[in-house]
Amino acid sequence: MRGLGEKRVLITGGAGGIGAATALRFLDEGARVAVLDKDSQGLLQIQKSLPGVEKTLLADVSISQEVEAAFAELDNHWGGLEVLINNAGISIRHRFLEIEDKDWLDVIAINLTGVFFCARSAAKRMVRQKDGGVIINMGSTNGLMGYPFYASYNSSKAGVIELTRSMALELAPGIRVNAACPGYVLTPMQEAEYTPDMLGECERKVPLGRLGKPEEVAALFAFLASDDAKFITGQCFVIDGGELAGGLASWPWK
Repeated sequence: MRGLGEKRVLITGGAGGIGAATALRFLDEGARVAVLDKDSQGLLQIQKSLPGVEKTLLADVSISQEVEAAFAELDNHWGGLEVLINNAGISIRHRFLEIEDKDWLDVIAINLTGVFFCARSAAKRMVRQKDGGVIINMGSTNGLMGYPFYASYNSSKAGVIELTRSMALELAPGIRVNAACPGYVLTPMQEAEYTPDMLGECERKVPLGRLGKPEEVAALFAFLASDDAKFITGQCFVIDGGELAGGLASWPWK
């Protein structure tokens, strides 16, 4: 991708899954990469597996003070950043009538409020920079369609999509803001929630006949952050193997 060399890139939720794949992709593009995560062991592992990562930051994105402290630490290291990949998120599968207060609040806190906290901290720095910056939020096809058993997750991702559009309008022209909206991607989070039979059912729903790969979402992040996407802002990019094209997301589940 054009224009990513030496760009300073922060990836939240970067210690595993799509976040780790994204760190690798940006390193391959010649970018300077920092990773933020609340998983201290995961951060140690990413330092070992990707020694090119310049900085690891321990923080819970749902806690404003921890986010600000992490960005202050990044200021001391870099003095700014050009790209934020707002990837951190969690998912809890449960029936609507069985959702506990804590589960609802935790999902919203990390997936939506955490995206806001990180985006706000990044944007405050980017507006002071001559060349502005790029913020890419992690949405989901769950924010565009109804999925059973994911009321809290669906609501959080729908919020991220509208937050993305609002940010894009207010922060233009200096800062571009977009969202990536993956469908079924085989990550540790997905494997923890779904049995092999459920994953097989997901594959049968997808027209391309398989689940997505973390590195494919990472490639979308790289494109949207690059100079090749300079005229793109305020958009939500679906990467789902064709699932939504046929309205397959809401197929009944057992």
